[in-house]
Amino acid sequence: MQAHVRLYSSFISEMAGTETVYLRKKVNLLGSVCLIIGTVVGSGIFIAPKGVLKNSGNMGMSLIIWLATGIISTFGALCYAELGTSIKKSGGHYIYLLETLGPMPAFLRLWSQYIMIWPAASSVVALAFGRYIVEPFFSPCPAPEVLVKMVSIIGISVVMAVNCWSVNWATRLNILLTTIKMAALVLIIVPGMIKLASGHTENFHKAFDTSSLTVGKLPLAFYAGLYAYAGWYVLNYVTEEIIDSKRNIPLSIILSMVTVTIAYLLTNISYYTVMTSQDVLESNAVAVTFADRALQGFSSVIPILVAVSCFGSLTGGCFTTPRMLFSGAREGQWPVLFSMIHIRNQTPLPVMLLMYPTVVFMILAGELFGLLNFYSFSRWLFMGLNTIGLIVHRYRNPDLPRPFKVHLFVPAVFTGVCFFIVGMSLYSDPRNTGIGFSLTLTGVPIYFLLVHKQRLPLRFIRNYCHATLSIMVEFICLLIGSILSPSGLIVLAEK
Repeated sequence: MQAHVRLYSSFISEMAGTETVYLRKKVNLLGSVCLIIGTVVGSGIFIAPKGVLKNSGNMGMSLIIWLATGIISTFGALCYAELGTSIKKSGGHYIYLLETLGPMPAFLRLWSQYIMIWPAASSVVALAFGRYIVEPFFSPCPAPEVLVKMVSIIGISVVMAVNCWSVNWATRLNILLTTIKMAALVLIIVPGMIKLASGHTENFHKAFDTSSLTVGKLPLAFYAGLYAYAGWYVLNYVTEEIIDSKRNIPLSIILSMVTVTIAYLLTNISYYTVMTSQDVLESNAVAVTFADRALQGFSSVIPILVAVSCFGSLTGGCFTTPRMLFSGAREGQWPVLFSMIHIRNQTPLPVMLLMYPTVVFMILAGELFGLLNFYSFSRWLFMGLNTIGLIVHRYRNPDLPRPFKVHLFVPAVFTGVCFFIVGMSLYSDPRNTGIGFSLTLTGVPIYFLLVHKQRLPLRFIRNYCHATLSIMVEFICLLIGSILSPSGLIVLAEK
């Protein structure tokens, strides 16, 4: 043990020298915009249109819901823009709860992020990626589930490897994939707009027919639309890595959300121009059905573009989400090992390696729509608490500089929407929602046992710290000896 400590210390002295090691500011405005768009535009726009139309009752109402959910998501993003410019730490949801509502809600968010929210959310996108890659080879028969899951695991493995290796590579890959996925939406929008401009408006003649409208199903339509916009908050995970964050955080959020909302509206209008509402409801893959009718000869390209879109969403999520656990480790609410970074590439390597097995397990064990309901309850509950925290933070710190500030109407509306969605989750799928809520509550005893340690005997605290140090040193020595070269040493990041 002592030999390991000496080896570790000598490497620190030799390799690090006097240079401070921390996450560098490498994400510019373009990278920030692409990070948000690249994460938001994933599988949602290709999965959700059917759910929005089915529960809204008609085309006209579905388009209104797409606009409304875009505005609601923008409200949430603007709230996070204020939080990100006034609380200048990386960590997103976690760090805002810690600074506004206290350590226990923050730890529960951290805990649920690790065991449930991120693995399930990433698995949904990874499974959609695997399905769109595999199914064209087996059409019209269903693709084998085992093969879909194996391709999904390969996809998430590649994404994690890139994000472990280099921030610059991950950023450039995200910009490339965002460009491709926006090109895919343009490929859908342009033929539909051309046909609409030439006078093909017959599908819109009864756009607001209320014969199939059921008011009780409208919340489910909002739920599907908001799922397609999920990911607007990812930039706040990497606040410390954004160049000129006071300017670029709010600017990139506004540019991204306006772009995505307009693109989603035009995409759905294009769908409805080419396809009737019945066609959309009967299709298992709306984009593919659209391509068969409007892009004859190019329809085989659409599944590939959808898969690329999902892959890009995974890239953005894997780049940002580990920063939350990294931030928790720096604040003392997660083992100190996971506040360490790669000395050469400045990536939070240990925390990425920690999170990888959880998403692989969720892919193997889960099913796409069950996973969606499984994590949505906790995600929306904590987002509502964050916007309440924004109001609390203003009250407690009235003189704190706020480079960007929203009217209180904005967090009030968004908080109401969040808690409404939480209630709808309990109503629509009580089993998966109940499991998710129970898993969140398992963090309470862990918090009091391992985080809120001042109430515990001194001997227990010493043993806990000693065990953490032992695990940390053994892990580092293993990496040095068998995985990393000396130039790949990881060291504790400066808080």
